[in-house]
Amino acid sequence: MRVISGTRKGKILKAVPGSSTRPTTDKVKEAIFNIIGPYFDGGVGLDLFAGSGGLGIEALSRGAERVIFVDRDGKAIQTIHENVKTCELEDFVEIFRNDAERALKAVIKRELAFQFIFLDPPYKKQQLLKLLEWIEREQLLVPNGTIICEHGSDIQLPETVGKLGVRKHEKYGIIAITIYEFTK
Repeated sequence: MRVISGTRKGKILKAVPGSSTRPTTDKVKEAIFNIIGPYFDGGVGLDLFAGSGGLGIEALSRGAERVIFVDRDGKAIQTIHENVKTCELEDFVEIFRNDAERALKAVIKRELAFQFIFLDPPYKKQQLLKLLEWIEREQLLVPNGTIICEHGSDIQLPETVGKLGVRKHEKYGIIAITIYEFTK
């Protein structure tokens, strides 16, 4: 795994040890950022099932000003810290060990809203629809923001979730990405 583009291009990222976390492939990461970017002029992101932190780090390398990383796995948190340090991005991140629901409750208390939210939960424990509904209801996405869902290609997410609508849906073998934004 590596940072594909931007100020940290070429930096090698460590994967989370063990088999509990599945890293986003470079091919899928490139596709995601070609759709949502490819570069940013600031903006704050949330990487909710961060794993190694690859998606959030890529966003920072491409111009995001800040990213909050959340994962409930201790090994993932340690890996994120290492990868952020390798990329010299410590001043632009917050890293929390927490589950998704608790993390969203904390975000709501802090009255934060995001330019982009990465949702890449473990495929066997799909909870994307519930999270999308929560994000939309609590207005955790800025008006021109984007939610990027990575999921198994056998999962079909709805075309709309409240005021969110699918901007793009692509399949890459067993992986699919569904990108939501506010409908006009």
